[in-house]
Amino acid sequence: MSLVLLSLAALCWGAVPPEPTIQCGSEPGVSPEWMVRHTLTPGDLRDLQVEPIKSSVALEDYSILMNISWILRADASIRLLKATKICVTGKSHFQSYSCVRCNYTEAFQTQTRPSGGKWTFSYIGFPVELNTVYFIGAHNIPNANMNEDGPSMAVNFTSPGCLDHIMKYKKRCIEAGSLWDPNITACKKNETTVEVNFTTSPFGNRYMAFIQNTTVIGISYVSEKELTRTSVVVQVTGESEGAVVQLIPYFPTCGNDCIRRRGTVGLCPQMGVPFPQDHSRSVLSGWLPLLLLALLVATWALVVGIYLTWRHEKITKTSFSTTTLLSPIKVLVVYPSEICFHHTVCYFTEFLQNHCRSEVILEKWQKKKVAEMGPVQWLTTQKKAADKVIFLLSNHNTKCDGTCGKSEGSSCENSQDLFSLAFNLFCSDLRSQTHLHKYMVVYFRETDTKDDYSALSVCPTYRLTKDAKAFCTELLHAKPGESVGRRLHACHYSCSSL
Repeated sequence: MSLVLLSLAALCWGAVPPEPTIQCGSEPGVSPEWMVRHTLTPGDLRDLQVEPIKSSVALEDYSILMNISWILRADASIRLLKATKICVTGKSHFQSYSCVRCNYTEAFQTQTRPSGGKWTFSYIGFPVELNTVYFIGAHNIPNANMNEDGPSMAVNFTSPGCLDHIMKYKKRCIEAGSLWDPNITACKKNETTVEVNFTTSPFGNRYMAFIQNTTVIGISYVSEKELTRTSVVVQVTGESEGAVVQLIPYFPTCGNDCIRRRGTVGLCPQMGVPFPQDHSRSVLSGWLPLLLLALLVATWALVVGIYLTWRHEKITKTSFSTTTLLSPIKVLVVYPSEICFHHTVCYFTEFLQNHCRSEVILEKWQKKKVAEMGPVQWLTTQKKAADKVIFLLSNHNTKCDGTCGKSEGSSCENSQDLFSLAFNLFCSDLRSQTHLHKYMVVYFRETDTKDDYSALSVCPTYRLTKDAKAFCTELLHAKPGESVGRRLHACHYSCSSL
């Protein structure tokens, strides 16, 4: 009988379908599924998280990579899901862009894992550089059809410097002394000398040790190319006991701006002095009851502190759970050719991201997509996806001339075409009185609008240097705008003449 039960259990175990896993590979271009129309497509992701991790590539050489994890939304559309595409844009001294596609090995049969948890996956692979801003976006495949809202999720991540507990393992940081532990010991030999002992680094050959007690009271230099324990005697001009000894290394990668190490000056041990063992024991026995009482009071205070901290965190978490975090506003920014990209558009973009909680869409950042889709199709898709479309108008102080530093691929070469296309789309919406609540006009100083674009006068208009607060409030509380039909006759010629 037991043999039969074991056989049935084995058959049932073998019938359980394998759980989906991911197989990831580079996919820099457009996904093939985007070229095919789908009757049904999967929904967007539920959550997207990014954190740096340390990956050992070789002995004493570490690479810092992104650990990107995501959670799938538990709905019926998960059965249509084939893959998830992740793209990372890095902005520092130069801009980088790369994408990876993670295919699911099995079709999803259930909205959650058989164990009951949500479907969670992670990918490790994008390298992380020091002090760099990264924009990470992800969407599910099959993509949304053309002219349909494409569900996606994006997060920002800024990598720290060499003082971070993860980034300190970068090779560049290691060569600047991030992992160097000199193990400084310093003691006062007499009233005029201090002995400093430390372990040198294999990356440097010169060090400076100085003693500081409100002011610098002694300085000495050490030259040592080998990894060894070294000693230096520093002549001092004041009281040195309890003073701070600071060790400054000179490494090729950081020069005079390397990470400094500190220690404290104590008293050097005296040789040949007998240890007063019996006296110490008697003193200890006399102080023991007081020490036990102090320990009891400290324990009681610690317990009370832990309880108050736990209660405060509980109240904070309860309060925070009732707050709903709003998603960022998607903003499409278009601008004429005479406007300066670096002096005006970039500053305006930073203002939107840092002060108005906006996710900015710029043709300058999506040149590859514009080239693949064509300007008209790209602009139509972005206008539909955006919550707001902003016409950024120029003024006399922001002309796109030689002072802006023209370069190959400058926005001055093709921004006029996109601005005219965007204005034509606006005129179409103006005639049909649809989507007009999306449009806004922003300028810096000038109040007049060109005759060619006078139709924009029906849009809410803001002067950024004066109406910044009202402008951000309009974005964060985006609602369908009121009818502007009473002003259509004033702008009919501007639109109909195009």
